[in-house]
Amino acid sequence: MTRGPQTSVAAFSPPRLWRGAHAQSVVASAPLRRPLVERRARDLIEASSDVILDCGRGVRLHGYYSPHSGPPESVCKGTAVLIHGWEGSADSLYLLSTASHLRRRGYDVFRLNMRDHGPSHHLNQDLFHSNRIAEVVGAVKRVQETFASRPLFLAGFSLGGNFALRVALRAPARGIKLRQVVSICPVLDPETTLEALETGWFGYRNYFLLKWRRSLRKKAQAFPDRYDFTHVGDIQTITDLTAFFVEHYSGFPDLRTYLQGYAITGDVLEGLQVPCHIISSQDDPVIPSCDMARIARPPSLAVTMTERGGHCGYMENYRLHSWAERQIGNIFDRAADR
Repeated sequence: MTRGPQTSVAAFSPPRLWRGAHAQSVVASAPLRRPLVERRARDLIEASSDVILDCGRGVRLHGYYSPHSGPPESVCKGTAVLIHGWEGSADSLYLLSTASHLRRRGYDVFRLNMRDHGPSHHLNQDLFHSNRIAEVVGAVKRVQETFASRPLFLAGFSLGGNFALRVALRAPARGIKLRQVVSICPVLDPETTLEALETGWFGYRNYFLLKWRRSLRKKAQAFPDRYDFTHVGDIQTITDLTAFFVEHYSGFPDLRTYLQGYAITGDVLEGLQVPCHIISSQDDPVIPSCDMARIARPPSLAVTMTERGGHCGYMENYRLHSWAERQIGNIFDRAADR
């Protein structure tokens, strides 16, 4: 594997009560944080408009567009596309907070809902799975075509971070001119992430199972003649539920082939040409930090590892502000000045 720039270690120092990996991971998405985030993001939410993107081959994805918050005569720095994690949405707290922060810094923001996330279950008949990269590439290309005169930026969290890096790999061939990509705590090797979810703290496993089952019920309500998921409550692990859907709905021959299909370890990132920056934590309870040693390091890729931060946490004070979103803004600003 090509080795590019060395990994840097950033000084992220959370307050004492938020130092633990679980505290960081849970508090970032906890209901107690929602009123704070929604108050700070009120202008963003009020300025958001619903958009349905034609992503090619009959696929439609939903998102929210918010213009930058400066006066009409102010110069927009660019359009930032944000991608949530698995079973998150464009209204997830980390996406709302990051979008609001970037908008205040002078960016137009597009919060993308991946298939079957947010209010989009009715838009496409087939189910979401993590190898549906072509439609996300199509969505980003459609955003570029809509705002062709502005620099284009992309950021993703967790599975969305994995998608963002795979979009960056495919961008030059599709004529997508990404100025900068930032990936926060991306899924690197889905097999080890799945193992971490199954063997780690049960709260994460139960959280994702609950949200996945809820999503499947919405899909069945949208397409009652095609889907009946009444029995999925009997499947008690994410591994078994994933294997069931791989077998019946993914088109992949087996679970391992499916998981390897969206892994970005090994030489997958070797051909990366778009400037990309990964920010990840050594104490992430969902994404094993040891996987970072197994990715290619082309010159276009920078990696920042923090000692603490949990999984997409990075709460830097008791007001529950995000250190990660400031880093995204700083990285985007440096790229905007290039």
